[in-house]
Amino acid sequence: MTIQTQQSLSGFIASEPQLAFNAKGEARFWARVGQEHFDRNDDGTFTQTETTYHDLVMFRRNAERAYAMFNKGDAFIAEGYTHTSSRQRDGETVEVEEFVAKRLGHDSARTNYTLQRRRNVPPLAPATPSNSKSAVRPVSL
Repeated sequence: MTIQTQQSLSGFIASEPQLAFNAKGEARFWARVGQEHFDRNDDGTFTQTETTYHDLVMFRRNAERAYAMFNKGDAFIAEGYTHTSSRQRDGETVEVEEFVAKRLGHDSARTNYTLQRRRNVPPLAPATPSNSKSAVRPVSL
């Protein structure tokens, strides 16, 4: 069986997230997000280039969870797809692109956090000394 993949987006929440509801009562999460870009130099270092900004949306129950969990400035990783639509702006038709996130989480490479599991997992038993041989042998130099 093949591995299923989707588009991903990583960046930071650049605006205060917003939560709205449609006529059916379905939630819609929206945030402006930023992506930092870098060019690799010949000596192996990186130079930061222009940061780009995009719209990120989520829907229904995941939208409500995202709104409760994310604040302006948070680093994230999202899985989903890009959606392009046409809108009228100042009398002109413009193409608008947004990232529709199906999953959204904090970027563990850039975020310190404490994990709270939804299920009860018994804690690991503390190691107790035993009379069996040690797995590590002392070495003399």
